[in-house]
Amino acid sequence: MLAITPEFGAARIIVIGDVMLDRYWSGQATRISPEAPVPVVKVKTVEDRIGGAGNVALNIAKLGGKVILLGVVGDDAEGEMLKFMLEAEGVACDFVVEKSLRSICKLRVMAQHQQLIRLDFEETPIKFDRDVLKDALLRHLPGNDVVVFSDYGKGTLVDVSSHIIAAKQAGVKALVDPKGVDYQRYAQADVITPNLSELQAVVGACDNEQQLIEKGRAILVRYEIPALLLTRGEAGMTLIQDDQVHSLPAQAKDVFDVTGAGDTVIAVMALGVSLDMPLSESMYMANVAGGIVVGKLGTSTVSQQELTRAMHGARDSFYGIVSENELAKLFARAKAHDEKIIMTNGCFDLLHAGHVAYLEQAKALGDRLCVAVNSDASVKQLKGESRPINALQERMTVLAALACVDWVVAFAEETPERLYCRLLPDVIVKGGDYSPEGVVGGDCVIKAGGEVKILQFVDGQSTTAMINKARGAE
Repeated sequence: MLAITPEFGAARIIVIGDVMLDRYWSGQATRISPEAPVPVVKVKTVEDRIGGAGNVALNIAKLGGKVILLGVVGDDAEGEMLKFMLEAEGVACDFVVEKSLRSICKLRVMAQHQQLIRLDFEETPIKFDRDVLKDALLRHLPGNDVVVFSDYGKGTLVDVSSHIIAAKQAGVKALVDPKGVDYQRYAQADVITPNLSELQAVVGACDNEQQLIEKGRAILVRYEIPALLLTRGEAGMTLIQDDQVHSLPAQAKDVFDVTGAGDTVIAVMALGVSLDMPLSESMYMANVAGGIVVGKLGTSTVSQQELTRAMHGARDSFYGIVSENELAKLFARAKAHDEKIIMTNGCFDLLHAGHVAYLEQAKALGDRLCVAVNSDASVKQLKGESRPINALQERMTVLAALACVDWVVAFAEETPERLYCRLLPDVIVKGGDYSPEGVVGGDCVIKAGGEVKILQFVDGQSTTAMINKARGAE
């Protein structure tokens, strides 16, 4: 899985679908109305948020992607508010404005962070000049990588079949968040993202996992769709393709509101597809992002910082143990963000308190700590035939579990000189009676503007002492 969040700035995406304004009236409910058995809400705040297809576009923009939003609004205050809010967040809007239409607005009345009622202001299915919307899509397809069809069943995507064909003819990938039971409308899309109840409304109830996968694949074959990403609430996500299936558990620890979670999922999937990432990696990011957004109240988005933190916090993201090539990318990303990288190396055969204190001191010198670990063969070459006690993967796993360690990488040579000269950390740290000039790789790092620091080990702590003590006990 991913160890870093990609740079999404190169993504070029069109979002087309039902645009709506989510309005929140929030306050306190402390009594029941004398007029009817309903709570009285004393409204204290009024907040407008972007909903529907607009929320998909907003999620893309918040993560750094370039996005154009196509939709239909009325010639009214709500339509103007939507455009103003979207453009302020970096979303380019190309709306069909219908004078006779009322912009879709959903008003939620909240009390003590609980939704009491939702009032929908809409005239659906909406009526508009369909040729104007189609012309806008054709105009924007060149120069974009992906088009997302965000269907809320309000009428904007009445011609979605021809829109998908137009995208395919232009060489643009089509992702669909579907609505209703007529999936023929979405034939030849590249990815569809129904939730479990939406899929079962089409294929019928599924009694077990195998039946769910079989029915999902039947949808793919019938409608010529390569992939189906199934969102399953607390059960996570499942990516179904013709030749493989990937499943991930849900990321959310606390679920406050699922409003807009599907928008976030398809937005992140679109970003991954736009960057030609494998669908399984895109799904992983989308799953993490979905877990973040359901922990927020109301229609929400995810920032790149939040996504990065969540990915780095998940140990199954392989954030700790990385390959050398992946580490080079991590170093480049960290340096681009002005993070100071500290690097050290060793066998770390039996991790003890002295090692931990040393690594914590090293981490305190900068922002990121990378530990390079000798391979089993190089440990044997350095320490003798009886070592290592623990194999490489075991040693790396223990190091990766330390809070002070960001990345762990293996090297096969007797010394890490080549690795240091390739990666060029800001600081090389060594422990013991070294001089900075005698540290291998130090000359490369110093020439690049870095430095070498020597730290003292904790007295009385060594792997050899631990081994001898254990043998004595035996």
